[in-house]
Amino acid sequence: MINTSEKEVLGKVIQLHTSDNIVVARTDIGLGEDIGINGVKSRHQVTPGYKIATREIPSGAPIQKYNVVVGFAAKDIKPGEMVHSHNTEFREFDRDYAHASEYQPVDLLPENERATFQGIVRDDGRVATRNFIGILSTVNCSATVVRKIADWFTPERLVDYPNIDGVVSFAHSLGCGMEMSGEPMALLRRTMAGYARHPNLAGALMVGLGCERNQLSGVLKDENLETGSKFKTFVMQESGGTRKTIEAGIEAVKGMLAEANDVKRTTVSASHITVGLQCGGSDGFSSITANPALGAAVDILVRHGGTAILSETPEIYGVEHTLTRRAATEDIGKKLVERIRWWKDEYSVGRDVQINGQVSPGNQAGGLANIFEKSLGSSMKGGTGPLMAVYKYAEPVQTPGFVFMDTPGYDPVSATGQIAGGANLIAFTTGRGSMFGAKPVPSLKLATNTAMFERLEEDMDINCGEILDGTCTLQEMGQRIFELFLATASGESSKSELLDLGDNEFVPWSIGIMS
Repeated sequence: MINTSEKEVLGKVIQLHTSDNIVVARTDIGLGEDIGINGVKSRHQVTPGYKIATREIPSGAPIQKYNVVVGFAAKDIKPGEMVHSHNTEFREFDRDYAHASEYQPVDLLPENERATFQGIVRDDGRVATRNFIGILSTVNCSATVVRKIADWFTPERLVDYPNIDGVVSFAHSLGCGMEMSGEPMALLRRTMAGYARHPNLAGALMVGLGCERNQLSGVLKDENLETGSKFKTFVMQESGGTRKTIEAGIEAVKGMLAEANDVKRTTVSASHITVGLQCGGSDGFSSITANPALGAAVDILVRHGGTAILSETPEIYGVEHTLTRRAATEDIGKKLVERIRWWKDEYSVGRDVQINGQVSPGNQAGGLANIFEKSLGSSMKGGTGPLMAVYKYAEPVQTPGFVFMDTPGYDPVSATGQIAGGANLIAFTTGRGSMFGAKPVPSLKLATNTAMFERLEEDMDINCGEILDGTCTLQEMGQRIFELFLATASGESSKSELLDLGDNEFVPWSIGIMS
């Protein structure tokens, strides 16, 4: 378990652990400036979020951050030198998974002491945080039709239905030119079904072309979906073509409006919150402010019976042993390692992708040298509690507590899998300033630093940079984030919702070949 409580702000730098051989610049540091630790003077101009060596690091020696290896010295590094990708080597190293060795059960609060929010209880007992009608395509060939159906329902045409948050399309680029059986098709179908069944949809349509490989009848059969008053299907080649299918779809949605509007929010337990954890545009402060603060909020949510889904498999690589040790059972830990090995040994062999070392240009510019360093921060979003389950992409999440879902690090694809699995909130940390929405669920943006928050306040929901500024502790920020979960789940608009983001972020993971 990574201990985030030991960090100490020493004027212009942050020491994250007494065993570390680097510190992180909190502010700009000039050439020759005393950094305030061990009498070390900076040998470079260093910008906030970047690392500085506090002692000699011989070539080949590990570089330690939070007492965790985040790389190896590519050459001798002198005290005061900036430590980044130019002098840091990425290479594999042995990790002791010690499955379930640090498992500690959650101290759950009694039900009568748990926090509550104002949710929408569906007929099957599941709880929604929003109330949309969704239109799904089976294939790219029906994407225009589902968009046209949804676009017809403007705010002006929904004015008489104030309890409906909107009509939204979920189009994608897959569904044909792909394998007809196997995991790629199964993944697409369970993603579509996860959205069709999502409690945040009061009703749904599914539209196919007719000749595609992802046959609508196959989706219904494989996913046990049944048509009815709240779920209708259309095949364009059987419905008279583009215009007639659009017209029929519009009429079908009209027939759903009255019932979809007939809802009210009632008081429900926070145990009904399932939050998908995301990070994008990370920087050197992600592992110091927003990510551990979100982890603190997750620890609170889990004690109240809720669920948090950590994902982005390439972005836990290198620190996965900190999760396997917290697994509730050895099998859960091994399942996580199996997903890591699939990525390394089958999916990404020989390809220039994140799990094989190099992070994005934005991450590099933010002070992160490689995937080990990014993973260190990414994993903190899950808090400190036990890992209770590991899921494949878009599988229904049925185990409460802190769980993991195998997804790519690409935010729209990752969040799509989490939502298909049942997430009814997304919490998204960012250091560079990611702009993201995720209909049909609200997405909350957590800024890692005050400068970015103030520059992009229209997009950011909360400023975790206050931790660096000394105006808020990590635990206080965690409580604030948890309270924001409750308020947003109760209907308070997120910044992304105020900007009407989220119409283009339905992106199922494409893992198969195209033909």
